[in-house]
Amino acid sequence: MSRILGPEDIEQGVTALAAAIRERTAGEPIALVGIRSRGDEVAERVCNKLAEEDRELSMGILDISLYRDDYEHLRENPKLQESDIPFTVDGAHVILVDDVLFTGRTIRAALDALSDYGRPAKVELATLIDRGHREMPIQPDYTGILLETSRHDHVLVSLEATDGEDKIEIVERKPE
Repeated sequence: MSRILGPEDIEQGVTALAAAIRERTAGEPIALVGIRSRGDEVAERVCNKLAEEDRELSMGILDISLYRDDYEHLRENPKLQESDIPFTVDGAHVILVDDVLFTGRTIRAALDALSDYGRPAKVELATLIDRGHREMPIQPDYTGILLETSRHDHVLVSLEATDGEDKIEIVERKPE
């Protein structure tokens, strides 16, 4: 059995992220860094909403493939992609952006990868979907959609630029 959220849910989540970031950062210069893949598309959408106001806004993309601790991921997705951080990370207020926050391991890898670019003044986390079930002490500062899932469920995010459509599918699975 599965549940599906559509384009309007994703749009509401992105709008909620942008509004929360706008409120808490109050016009300060910020740099959004989207985690490949799909976190970069979420970051771009949030960046477009924030660009409507007068502030210093930077955006970058981070590939964390070589920083992950689940090496099966490289077997499943052997395509390494380039990171693109076109601003100085040292002293910046960086907001990491991802599509789904689950165990926290992706964010741990992203923090390691980001540190190779410098030492930010502050790092926060924005996630389109927080589904719970952490294995690491990582929590988002900004959340677009809070999903109640079981640990065994799969949350599959499809985004227009990457997958050709906006959709979130929650595939319910029973523990084995």
